[in-house]
Amino acid sequence: MTDIVPIRARWARLPALAVVLCMLAGCAGTSRHAPGTAYSTPAPAAIGQDKRSDVVIMALAQLGIRYRYGGASPSTGFDCSGLVDYVFDTAAGTPLPHSTESIAQIGRPIARHDLSPGDLVFFNTLHRPYSHMGIYLGDGRFINAPSSGGVVRIDTLHDRYYARRFDGARTLFGQ
Repeated sequence: MTDIVPIRARWARLPALAVVLCMLAGCAGTSRHAPGTAYSTPAPAAIGQDKRSDVVIMALAQLGIRYRYGGASPSTGFDCSGLVDYVFDTAAGTPLPHSTESIAQIGRPIARHDLSPGDLVFFNTLHRPYSHMGIYLGDGRFINAPSSGGVVRIDTLHDRYYARRFDGARTLFGQ
């Protein structure tokens, strides 16, 4: 009988472990686009500059939407790459992969001091490059879907947490 209690205790921890693993997975959700969809992003950095304000306005319209792992719409919630995909698809007609790493590969690298509203900022939050992302708003601020239990919110690049984890910036806009 004493052997059963430790086994039950171990099994009882499985749901909590599953939740933690989902939280650690970051923004690796599934795409809201049909399998095999060709993304309309032609070459890296090819969106017109005139779409920057549309991207920022659409991003700000998502403030307060709840975080949801794999989420890709206001009705279901967002994870970080789902938010970015939704905003760029809706505001600029440019669907993106639902993966921070894939979006980073599409974007053209830019220096931090060259950031403009609508550019993308990336962070190493899970001990791997490009595991979190947000949309730059200007003045050191960016919008993102940060974590389970949270909502889409504005954070700053100067915040200690994000400053230590800053991984680089990319743009999807042409020159």
